[in-house]
Amino acid sequence: MMLILAAASLLVTPEWLLEEQRKGDIVILHAGSAKDYAEGHVAGARLVTLVDVSKPESKLRLEMPPAELIRERMMQWGIGDKSGVVVYAGNASVQTATRIWFTFEYWSLSASLLDGGLAGWKAKGMPVTTDVPTVTAAKELTVKARPELIVDSAWVKDHLADQQVKILDARLPEFYSGQDAGNMPRAGHIQGATSVPYPTLLTEGKAFLPVATLAEKLGEASTLVTYCHIGMQATVPFFAARLAGREVKLYDGSFEEWSAKPELPIN
Repeated sequence: MMLILAAASLLVTPEWLLEEQRKGDIVILHAGSAKDYAEGHVAGARLVTLVDVSKPESKLRLEMPPAELIRERMMQWGIGDKSGVVVYAGNASVQTATRIWFTFEYWSLSASLLDGGLAGWKAKGMPVTTDVPTVTAAKELTVKARPELIVDSAWVKDHLADQQVKILDARLPEFYSGQDAGNMPRAGHIQGATSVPYPTLLTEGKAFLPVATLAEKLGEASTLVTYCHIGMQATVPFFAARLAGREVKLYDGSFEEWSAKPELPIN
């Protein structure tokens, strides 16, 4: 199992990361694109894109890769069994960072998220660089899937009437209402789902709201299930639920899969 740094939590501050960065015993991942990485990143950060944490040649646009593939990629990033990891959003897409963080969560690996991302780092006057670090691949990394964190369309369908399960739609309101189909086969939302647009869980600076506020927005239910278009925006409320100490699952196929199956109910 990966070592959890003593002072680390799910969400860390720029000040905390700067101190750990100076110690040199943490792997920092820039979640974004080659363009924003080239424009400046936290010193030592490795670029990670959504393609890096997606299953190749999948019918879905974003799907969890197999164990050996993600293990190999993480080791190439220098991540081993004793590594501490911090992921940050390299642009305005917090959902890219939370999706990459979720990959670690799914494979039983410890990772933290930098609150406010690169923008928050810069706002605190922290330094950035355009230098690309030399990375030494790790020699050993243990991954173990947590299949209970991901549900499929059959599971969701079977729990539509379950009062102990609350389904959260993380998409923007126009997609939830069906005003915009979002290039999906059908417009609308999963029957009975509650609209919790992912930006409503964040401040204007893309940091997460206080835990008490997040808990209120997520509502009460024994189990939360999050979904969106393709399983990316949904990782924002998933992360928020983890911050709030809630049991939560991700419907990874999301509306891309649900809307393509005419037998599944939509409102």
